Amino acid sequence: MIGFFDKIILRVVMLASILILVIVFVAENNYGLEPCLLCKYQRIPYFAAILFAGLALHVELANHRGALKCIGIIFFLGAIIAFYHNGIEQQWWYTTSCGTSQKFPLSFENFYSQLLTKMPKRCDEIDWTLLGLSMTVYNMLISVGLGVLCLTSGLIYRYLAPNSSKGD
Repeated sequence: MIGFFDKIILRVVMLASILILVIVFVAENNYGLEPCLLCKYQRIPYFAAILFAGLALHVELANHRGALKCIGIIFFLGAIIAFYHNGIEQQWWYTTSCGTSQKFPLSFENFYSQLLTKMPKRCDEIDWTLLGLSMTVYNMLISVGLGVLCLTSGLIYRYLAPNSSKGD
């Protein structure tokens, strides 16, 4: 029964990750919200969760509880990235590397090509908010929630099925 419950949590995490990535790509492609470099980094934990959950669900000898712990840690690392990005958006700290990849032109051709290329979006620019919170904050909250779900799945199972034996 424990394995069945872990499989349900893995499926929930995988479907939530897919849904979040679909929402992000729809917002980017259909509504013109341009991601910065840190926004793109914040997508990596969702791709990793899909990969690890998919492997754990389809490999017969996979340790589901171990996969959930690994995915939970990945989500907490994603929340740290989102917190760092939110700090840049709120000017709590400053970075010079995000959105400023321009180099000093050594020739007229390089200068001209830099004029024609689009500048990457700065990490402190906020395109969209809901209730005064940027997408970065929502990503941080979702990452923490999914991380807690993954890391506490064993406790949740014990609470829901207190009379089951440990051997299941």
